[in-house]
Amino acid sequence: MSETRKRSRKRFGGHAHKKHRGARELQVGAQGVLVTCNMNERKCTSEAFSLLNEYADALYGPEQPADTQDSLSEDEEDDEDAEAALKKEVSQIQSSMKTHQQRFSAVDSGAHNVVFIRTHGVDPEQLVHHILSDLYQTKKKKSRVILRMLPVSGTCKAFPEDMEKFLSVFLERWFRAPLRATYQICFKARNSSHSKREEVIKAVAGLVGKLNPLNKVDLTNPELSIIIEIIKTVCCVSVLKDYTLFRKYNLQEVAKEPANQSTGPQEAANQTQEHGDGEKADASAESHNVSAGNGTKEAELE
Repeated sequence: MSETRKRSRKRFGGHAHKKHRGARELQVGAQGVLVTCNMNERKCTSEAFSLLNEYADALYGPEQPADTQDSLSEDEEDDEDAEAALKKEVSQIQSSMKTHQQRFSAVDSGAHNVVFIRTHGVDPEQLVHHILSDLYQTKKKKSRVILRMLPVSGTCKAFPEDMEKFLSVFLERWFRAPLRATYQICFKARNSSHSKREEVIKAVAGLVGKLNPLNKVDLTNPELSIIIEIIKTVCCVSVLKDYTLFRKYNLQEVAKEPANQSTGPQEAANQTQEHGDGEKADASAESHNVSAGNGTKEAELE
């Protein structure tokens, strides 16, 4: 009898746990910051929250706590029936909890050594660029385990047709005529086999070329970098400024003194460390030919 009860509790308990975890996973529609680390994800999450909150408070002001709207006067409370007053208070608290969302919340990214911090009411590109800009100027090292912080402005399903539909609209903000810019495409896939690197690069370059044929690829010093990070079935996208200047948004590298920022074995080691699941990172950028605009151009692979 006791064994049967144990089995039932274990079975139903395990099912509930899986359901709860599913609600906290990276999903399509999310915006936030993709943070990579070398092991120790818990410490990475703690450091990420600390950094994001510090700079978000400076940019947007301190986060406001939930307003429970507990504003009934004593006279009003006396006039109301006790049960009705209690129901009203509970309803106000529940309504406030629904409308208030934390500025930052961690969700399961779906990949080892990768943390996803979901943002609410914050522009992730603006915030992360502000962090990197400050670290670049002050050379202050404010993290020990975080390697890179990549803002994610949009997400879609990581299937060719979904990505093409989403990116054709998403990229207009930066590349649609009369806007134009030099750019590179940086691609990384984790725990996914839905999209091939070369095919994604060609498709994205083709979309940028259609938006304005004057958009040109530049692997040396591009004005904008199109970042595509695929984890399982979710494609995370952003368009970043100063990606080369800020050492591919690597917090460890950008805080180094200029004399120590030359590309070398240490940078290659850091880039290799940030990939989990036995994946090998490219120590240097590779280039592949893609068809875009009127001719054949190169787009960067990371």
